[in-house]
Amino acid sequence: MSLTRRMLIAAGAASLAAPALRAQGVTVRMGALRLIHSIAPYMYKRFQPDGLRIEVVVFESPTEGKNAVVTRSVDFGAFGVAAAILGAAAREPVVVVGSCCDRGMAVVARADLGIDRLQALKGRKVGIWPGSTQEVFILERLRMEGMSIRDVQPVRVSFSEMPIALARSDIEAYVGAEPGPGISVAAGIGKIVEYPYSTPMGSLNMVFATHAEMAAQKPDLVRQMLKLHRQASEFGMANREATIETAIARLGMKREALEISLPNVELNWQMTPEMVQRSKTYAEQMLSLKQIRAMPDFSHFFDTRFSDELAKSAA
Repeated sequence: MSLTRRMLIAAGAASLAAPALRAQGVTVRMGALRLIHSIAPYMYKRFQPDGLRIEVVVFESPTEGKNAVVTRSVDFGAFGVAAAILGAAAREPVVVVGSCCDRGMAVVARADLGIDRLQALKGRKVGIWPGSTQEVFILERLRMEGMSIRDVQPVRVSFSEMPIALARSDIEAYVGAEPGPGISVAAGIGKIVEYPYSTPMGSLNMVFATHAEMAAQKPDLVRQMLKLHRQASEFGMANREATIETAIARLGMKREALEISLPNVELNWQMTPEMVQRSKTYAEQMLSLKQIRAMPDFSHFFDTRFSDELAKSAA
C-alpha cells in the first residue's frame, strides 16, 4: 500500500472517530457552594467546548466540597481556602490549581441593636460557621481589637441559616458569606458592621481545587477546566446582570439581595504571588490557633503551573 493511500485511510478513520468522541463526550463533575461568590461554575456552560459536559454538584459547606474532591465524588471543587488547608494539613490529596474568588464575606448585626463596630459585639450571640474561612478572619479581627472568641457568645450556624437566625433573634450578629449579608440588609433586618479585610490575609476567600491524581494524570483536563473557569469568572465580573440572572435562576436568590452582595464579590482564577503568600499566612494563622497541627506542604498543595501557563498564554 502506498504512503499516500495509508495517509488517506488514517485521515478518514480519524475524521470518523472525532464525531464519535464528541458524541460520547466527557462529563466533569464540578463542586460548588450555594453562594454568590461560587457562581462561576454555574456559568461554565456558556463556554464549554464540544465534547465536554459540566455537571455542577452543589454543597452546603466548604468542608463538604473539599471532602468530595478528596473522595473523588467530584473532579474539581470551588470552596474556601480554610477547608483546603484543613485537608492538606491532614495530608489529604487535595491540590489547589487556581483561585476562585476574593471578598464575599461580612460581619453583620441586627440593625436595631446599635452595633457599629466589632467591640460592640462583646457578650453578643454571634453566628459563626466552624472550619470556615470566615471563622479565621473573625478570630484575627477580634485579636486585632484586643478581644478573643471568649468575649462573644459563638453560635454554630451554617451560612444559609444565618439571615434566618438573625431575623428570629436567635443570634444578634453573624460572620457570613454572600448573599447572606445582602439578604439581611435588603430585608432591613441587618447592617454591615465591617468587611473583615484589614488582616494580613487580605480578602482571600475561595480556591479552585482538584485531587492530586487528577493534577498528575490528567493535566490537559486541568488546563481545560481552569481555562473554562477563567472565562466564566471574567465574564461574571464584566457582566453584572448576567451574573444576577444566573444566581436567580440557578440558586433561587433574590435580586434585591444580589444588588447589595455583588459589589462585595471578586471572582478570579489566577494564583498570583500575592494569593499564594496570603494563603501561607492564612495557614500560619490556623496553626497558631491550633486549628491544624502542622503546616501543609505547599510544594505539593499549591500547583501554580496551570495558572502560570494560562496567564502567559493570554499575555
